Amino acid sequence: MTRYSITRIFAGVALAAALAGTAAAHHGWSWADADQIDLKGTIQSISFAPPHPVLEVKAEDGVWRVELGNPNQTQRSGFVEGQAKVGDEIVATGNRSEDRNEKRMKAVRIVVAGKTFDIYPERIKTN
Repeated sequence: MTRYSITRIFAGVALAAALAGTAAAHHGWSWADADQIDLKGTIQSISFAPPHPVLEVKAEDGVWRVELGNPNQTQRSGFVEGQAKVGDEIVATGNRSEDRNEKRMKAVRIVVAGKTFDIYPERIKTN
């Protein structure tokens, strides 16, 4: 049976913790804790590729990156390939990036062609 040194075990644990932290930071909400806003515009591109679907939306003030939930969560909302296309008008509700120079948001709801897709219903703020 192979014996592992304590140094190798600690190195492995440290590496696993670092990778888990990176994944959590990427998929977390810490970057999108700013105001919840409604973004109106036209879809410029759609990607359903992992790690999560992304829309590029041309709004009055430029092109925004609108990140949706992971593929399974986005699909559960009913937003799947074919529900929207480039050129469609969209209203995305979500939390904008903390960095005000970045046109990026994490969407909690999108409305396309009169259809509402609640991606994170528990995070939708109503006024």
